[in-house]
Amino acid sequence: MTTADLWSLMPLLILAAGALLVLLLGALVPGRYPSVIAAVTAAGVACWMVMAPPLASLPGLGIALTPFARLFSALFGLTAVGALLLSLRYNDRQGIVGEEYPATLLFSLFGMVALSMATNLLVLFLGLESLTFGFYFLVACDRSRAASAEAGLKYLLSGAVAAAFTAFGLALIYAGTGTLLIAPAMQAALSSANPTAAAGAGLLLLGVAFKVSLVPAHLWTPDVYQGAPTPVTAFLATASKGAALAALLLLFSGSAGSGSLHGPLWCLSLFSMLLGNLAALRQAGLKRLIAYSSIAQMGYVALALTSGSGGHGAVAFYAVAYSAMNLAAFGALAALADQGGDRLEELRGVGYQRPFPAAILALSMFSLAGIPPTAGFMGKFLIFAAALKGGEIALSVIGILTAAVSAYYYLRVVTTLYLRPAEPSSPAPGDGMTAAEYGVLGCAGLLIIVLGIFPSPLLELIDAALR
Repeated sequence: MTTADLWSLMPLLILAAGALLVLLLGALVPGRYPSVIAAVTAAGVACWMVMAPPLASLPGLGIALTPFARLFSALFGLTAVGALLLSLRYNDRQGIVGEEYPATLLFSLFGMVALSMATNLLVLFLGLESLTFGFYFLVACDRSRAASAEAGLKYLLSGAVAAAFTAFGLALIYAGTGTLLIAPAMQAALSSANPTAAAGAGLLLLGVAFKVSLVPAHLWTPDVYQGAPTPVTAFLATASKGAALAALLLLFSGSAGSGSLHGPLWCLSLFSMLLGNLAALRQAGLKRLIAYSSIAQMGYVALALTSGSGGHGAVAFYAVAYSAMNLAAFGALAALADQGGDRLEELRGVGYQRPFPAAILALSMFSLAGIPPTAGFMGKFLIFAAALKGGEIALSVIGILTAAVSAYYYLRVVTTLYLRPAEPSSPAPGDGMTAAEYGVLGCAGLLIIVLGIFPSPLLELIDAALR
């Protein structure tokens, strides 16, 4: 192995060493140190990806330190830092102790970074399943709540079925094309001239659809979002979804468009936008509301993918914007956890009792609704512009109409926070937030505004990464 090989593997080596150190130190010095070390490790990987120059691919290992990998790995690393910092006070309150939590989170991050660096379908599959395997534990780690264990079991069972579809799809692609290299294999699979490989691509799409909660692979989403600890839900809704979107971009990057998968993608987008938005209208719990709305949001992303390579930049931008929006929303919910549950009625008047986290929560709702000048508005604008330019007129019109419907349930959260007085018997808790929570929520809120007003720097970065 050459020095260049080690240099390319360095992000994965840092994460593996960090996870091992967390496990060893956690056994010797219990407390918050393992989580802090894990946060420093994740931040170190993000910094490495930003600072390290692009290197040639490593065909023998099936990875490459490309600008694409650097962009998404930095995003995953920063999101992991946010989730770990939000976990510090939340885990203390919920009694979630032990070094297993931060070590497993680093393991999931390892899978995400490996996936973003993949040039081989086998590495992509291993990265996808590694990150999902970590979430099986993270979702069920709150042993004081039966809902957490139930959510973990549901996620495990659904994930096992999705992994089977993915693996079978990869086998068919290899049987039809004779290669596992992503670009030539998918180029052949997306052409209708190779039915075996095309069938494999369809099964692979269904497996990835599970990760991003597209209909009909969405059934796990509301229960898992509801049952998981809130910082875990934040990590699941941001980095995990971002990793799955990165996988989709890698799969479609070597072809001119979605090819033989255009029809399935079109249907996935349509039913996700309709079902996600209509189901979210009836939710009384904020976590379930965001879960159903995430199904609709991923439907918009699938809409961009149907328009071919012209929509890839919009997908990458939305992955970053969506991470900021959900980190802000679930971060605010984690900070408000001592206010009670996540039912909308329990948040009545909280805007006056807890101004900062309530303001961040309201800002994230505005952004998810696509109201300017926020990152969500810019993301939706780019998606619909790409879809219209790609000729997807009917689906774009349906998407715009469903986005208008979504404004009702997002703004219902804001009115509950500010326009309805608190119950007379409701306690008036102190703030009690830590500096880490202030930092994470402040950065996420600032990013939502900055991406909505000045999207050009990120768009230029994405354009360079996708070339």
